Parts: sequence; structure tokens; C-alpha cells
Amino acid sequence: MKTFHRIIIGALSLLPVPALAQDLNDAEIVVTGARRQMDGFDESRPVVGLRRAADFAIVDVRIVGDTRDGDKRRAEILNTVKSAIELAAKSGIDLATANDEIVEPLTLANYRNLPMSNDNRPDTNATSFLAKVRLGNGVDGAAARDRIRKFLKAIPLDGRAEVRGDEDDLTLSIVGPDKFRGEILDIIATDAKAIAARLGPDYGVEVRGLDRPVEWSRAGLTDVFLYVPYNMVVRPK
Repeated sequence: MKTFHRIIIGALSLLPVPALAQDLNDAEIVVTGARRQMDGFDESRPVVGLRRAADFAIVDVRIVGDTRDGDKRRAEILNTVKSAIELAAKSGIDLATANDEIVEPLTLANYRNLPMSNDNRPDTNATSFLAKVRLGNGVDGAAARDRIRKFLKAIPLDGRAEVRGDEDDLTLSIVGPDKFRGEILDIIATDAKAIAARLGPDYGVEVRGLDRPVEWSRAGLTDVFLYVPYNMVVRPK
């Protein structure tokens, strides 16, 4: 039985880290659900993984304008975005955009690259960005909501531009999910050892899929659940 335990732990420690995992050791990721859909794999979330607090609470913000002249309308929207960026630094708010769930800062150097949509109405344009507050150090979900609410109300508006954001609809983000891979594998190993011990010497536990990348889902108002989508198979020896 002890030999079987050593095999499990050794296999976990020797598993290769996928190349993709290296890309997300430092990246900030918006937590909206599972990381990706894989063909031919059971996507059900395992029970065993790492639950932890998210790094940021996020609200999606839209700037909408309906000035009749198109050039003036877009200028008013961008001027309002610029004012939001300038105000954010004084309000304990970070502004950002997200591409394929990866968060990037929104700054005075890049805000003019924000895409514009027609907002599904004539003579109307809109753009959007993220307003986020770092969680922890006394800042919980309620405090983050309140800070973002005050920030949205204080943004100076240009022309007919409007600010729209539902601060009650919080999204979360986590920085560097792949850096928790080792901790997640330790949790899985501990669980596998406990199951093997409980089953007795006539059975062994085989864990599959541990070479897969870390995935994530939301687990509460400000918590996320990080996991490797593995399968555990019990076999008679």
C-alpha cells in the first residue's frame, strides 16, 4: 500500500507542465466559467481543487453617445473615457479591457483604440471597458461595489455621452492561475492517498488527466475555484 502511495505522489511531481500554462503564470484572467472546452473530455468540474479569493472585483462599463454628428459623437465618447481614466487613479479604481478573458490595462496611451459599436440604434455609438477594484485588505464585494458606484457617478461627461454600468453585477478576475498548479496537484494527491487508504489493500486509485492545464470557475461572490480536470479510476489490484 505504501508503494502505491509513493507511485501516486511520484507521478504527480513528475508531470510535465503544458506549454500553455507558462503563458498564464502572470496574466490576469476574467473568471466567467471553465477555461476552455476540450473535445472528447468530460468537462464536469471535479470536487477537489483550490478555492480562494479572487484578486479583483470587476464591473463592465459602457459609454454611450447619441449626438447626431458621427465624428462629434465619437469624440464625446472618447473624451468621457479619457476623463474616466484620469479619475480612476484618484478613486482606487483600475480600468482595463479584456481580450479572450485576458485583462489588459486601459491607459491614456491606448484608450483611442477602443472599438465602437452602434448600440443597435441609429445615430448612436458605444464603447466599453472594465472598472476593477483589488479585493483584500478590508475590501470585500460590498466595498468594491460601493467604490465602483461612486466612481461611475463621478465621471465627467462630455456632450451627450452617458455612463452605464451595473455595479451589482460583479465579475471576478484572478492573476496568474497557473502559478497555483503545484498547490492544486498537492490537494489532488492528498485526496487520492486518502481514498486509497480508505479502500484497503485490494484496490488502487489511478488518476488521469493531471497533465491538463489549470481551469477555473466562480465559487461565490468573491471566490474562485481553480482545478485540473482530472478523472479518478478505482481498480482492483
